[in-house]
Amino acid sequence: MVGTSENGDVLKVSSEADETELMLQGQANIWRHMFAFADSMALKCAVELRIADIIHSHARPITLSQIATCIDSPQMAEKLSTASPILQMAPPRRRAEPRADGAHGEPPLSHGSLALLRDVRQRRWHSLREGHGHQIWDLASEKPEFNKLFNDGGTGGAVAEVVKAYPHIKGINFDLPHVVATAPAYKGVSHVGGDMFESIPNADAIFMKWILHDWNDEDCVKILKNCRKAIPEKTGKVIIVDGVIREDGYEPFDETRLVLDLVMMAHTSHGQERTEVEWKKLLEEGGFPRYRILKIPTLQMIIEAYPV
Repeated sequence: MVGTSENGDVLKVSSEADETELMLQGQANIWRHMFAFADSMALKCAVELRIADIIHSHARPITLSQIATCIDSPQMAEKLSTASPILQMAPPRRRAEPRADGAHGEPPLSHGSLALLRDVRQRRWHSLREGHGHQIWDLASEKPEFNKLFNDGGTGGAVAEVVKAYPHIKGINFDLPHVVATAPAYKGVSHVGGDMFESIPNADAIFMKWILHDWNDEDCVKILKNCRKAIPEKTGKVIIVDGVIREDGYEPFDETRLVLDLVMMAHTSHGQERTEVEWKKLLEEGGFPRYRILKIPTLQMIIEAYPV
């Protein structure tokens, strides 16, 4: 079997282990392409915060915290701390590719046009409020057809696969009422509407995939405390599928986890990816003093949290 590396070189696969590694690297490359826009946005953030000017005026090496003190807005300083790892890790690998006729094509929008759109592009879901008078979540709750079109979670697909593999398990798909109202029927799965910030249905185990990275620490603790109330004290557990940022950062998905952290900051209200230390703090405050992290060959990891 042969494959192609990121820089276009042809790779010859000599064993099953090599093939697995190549598939893993391919998956990591796809994730990087999906979030490739964040690299340029991180650089744009650094330019707008005048980071180069701050470093130059300091006349000697300067730490990130020292740079942050030179920025007027705390919110901007927060963006700097998130974007900084992206700027450090991003290699100079992008270049303009010629067209078939040998010429270099112009981008669809000039740099001047993008600059004029700055204020519009920086706001989250800006056009929805102006056009419909609602944020995206409110609009989805009021218009079932819109919710069905844009909702890619809360439909019960994940729990349905679990029940399919283990038929003795009774699955509950829990989400907001308007979300489960349009969820398809699955054998062995019941759809229950509610609010995870208020209460969660009782269960032996609770499974949450890409839920907690949408929320700030305070909200995550509320969710975890409600999970703690809903499971048995001695035998219950919470299974979290989410990203875990590694401090050393040398695995295929590490760069993408940092990029996704920047994306979550831009597209949610204080959502973020977290390190193991940050996860440990959240779990302890939420009533889960014991946990273990299982590495799987993809962007996310599995965190099993136990109340005792």
